[in-house]
Amino acid sequence: MGNKPKIVVSKCLGFANCRYNGDVIHDDFVESLGDFVEYITLCPEVEIGLGTPRKPIRLIEEDEKLEVYQPESEKLFTKEMKEYNDRVLDGLEDIDGFILKGRSPSCGIKDVKVYNGRGKAPVLRKDAGVFGGAVLEKFPHLPIEEEGRLTNLKIREHFLTKLYTMKRFKKIEETGTMKNLVKFHADNKYLFMAYDQNHSRALGKIVANHEKLSFEEVAQKYKEGLSLALLNPPKYTNYINSLMHIFGYFSKELNEEEKRFILDSFEKYREEKVHLSVPVNLLKSYVLRFKDKNLINQTIWDPFPDELLNISDTGK
Repeated sequence: MGNKPKIVVSKCLGFANCRYNGDVIHDDFVESLGDFVEYITLCPEVEIGLGTPRKPIRLIEEDEKLEVYQPESEKLFTKEMKEYNDRVLDGLEDIDGFILKGRSPSCGIKDVKVYNGRGKAPVLRKDAGVFGGAVLEKFPHLPIEEEGRLTNLKIREHFLTKLYTMKRFKKIEETGTMKNLVKFHADNKYLFMAYDQNHSRALGKIVANHEKLSFEEVAQKYKEGLSLALLNPPKYTNYINSLMHIFGYFSKELNEEEKRFILDSFEKYREEKVHLSVPVNLLKSYVLRFKDKNLINQTIWDPFPDELLNISDTGK
């Protein structure tokens, strides 16, 4: 396994002019991430033979079944898409995440229009695309996002945190030793606390392994628990709580002005006046100053490469 995470990405996001109208979409995040990951590109619609440019397809519900329909030709491509899904997804190995084209009838993972039958039918509901839905079903533990949602700072940082945390865990799995799993859990203690304290405790119980299970069994249970712990972006209240626990390690060594300055940075983060990196880096500077070995290796300081930190935010 290489050091770089391996991400499956929609080919139209900067790699080929394969949109239905022959366009390509240049995405800043996908481009900036390229130096830090290995991309595997695909376009389900082109790869089932629809070509570029092509008449648009849409999702319809017909006889209580979801179908892939091309209005111009009045043809169904459901069978071809499902065969493609089975072939491609079964062939993907050592994958760490997905970035897919939003709202696409093939690649979208949510908000894809599903029409009530053929013709000029109304929109019945919104759902995942036929390929995107299959990805969600087959890889529930992986970070899976649409390019449009990744313009949101909170969603983007959550995606990166989950991507690199799951990649680190995969390396631990490959070592096959409980010692490394225990260290992984210890190094992620405050990151997991920032996400969800209950899930963090549950992971701790799995690592304790009172049932004396094999490493493979423990690792599988831990992987499932880790996926739940990282399911949603962390709440700012949880993050502040985790930072407060770290602050408690050395607060007695600080004067009142230093304490107040740190606590003010927490409050400014709570009020969304500063980015999370402000209180995090402030605390990290004191950890370095006091050379606290229990804290220096915590992943909460750098859950993903610093170079990927970009505080631009559409708020969408």
